[in-house]
Amino acid sequence: MILVTGATGNIGRALLGELHARGAGPLRGLTRDAARAAFPETVEAVEGDLAKPESWVPTLQGVRSLFLLSRLGPDADIIGAARSAGVEHVVLVSSITVQTHPQLGPAAENLAVERLLKDSGMAWTILRPTQFASNALMWAASIRDREPVRAPYADTGLPTIHPADIASVARVALTEPGHQGRTYALTGPGPVTARQQVEAIAAALGRDVPFTEISRREAHARMAEVFGEEAADAVLDVTGGDVNDELLAVRDTVTRVTGSPARPFRQWAEENADRFR
Repeated sequence: MILVTGATGNIGRALLGELHARGAGPLRGLTRDAARAAFPETVEAVEGDLAKPESWVPTLQGVRSLFLLSRLGPDADIIGAARSAGVEHVVLVSSITVQTHPQLGPAAENLAVERLLKDSGMAWTILRPTQFASNALMWAASIRDREPVRAPYADTGLPTIHPADIASVARVALTEPGHQGRTYALTGPGPVTARQQVEAIAAALGRDVPFTEISRREAHARMAEVFGEEAADAVLDVTGGDVNDELLAVRDTVTRVTGSPARPFRQWAEENADRFR
């Protein structure tokens, strides 16, 4: 039995789809609202909230492999419950900032979760993706309202990754031998700037989308209201304010692990155009 947490999210939904398509059952998908989960027929929808272990620990019964998103709940309790339930292998989604920006608070938190998993006695695989293509959804309301997209560091290009590529690597790690005890840094196939992302979304929509570059100070003021001061600073550092060669590096990990090339941002934009209409 494989349990996928975050099963209706950008990675989890794609992962369940791949596992189902390849006959990797039995499968369970953990979601906060099982009644609304549109899973394949053979996937068991189970309800729970990672932030409340008592709500989902029973779903671990019979589970041998677990797909886990870092920092969505009390990770020590989550990992401990998985070990106690007899889970044998955990595939953890961490962050590339663990190796590119270890001085940042969120990176240190991700590293702490990685260490908890490594010390748990269970087999592990750690995925460290870079910036998600789906982060562009933060512009969706502006684009739908035909307002300018406002972003800092307009021409800093990061090797943004399609969430489905994270899912593909996770699927291989969960179902094929040779991936336990491995840590994979994951990126897209090339750098793409914020300006280029907006251009790709515009092309997918078939209309112009105006773009305005703003200062870090202005961006920070907006982001701090949502994420808090420290998290806003961390996001701004890794999206342009404090980039380094390790963060900018394009890696072939997706291709090496899955045998398929990493998907470009424009593909994500085309697949998700309706979310901007």
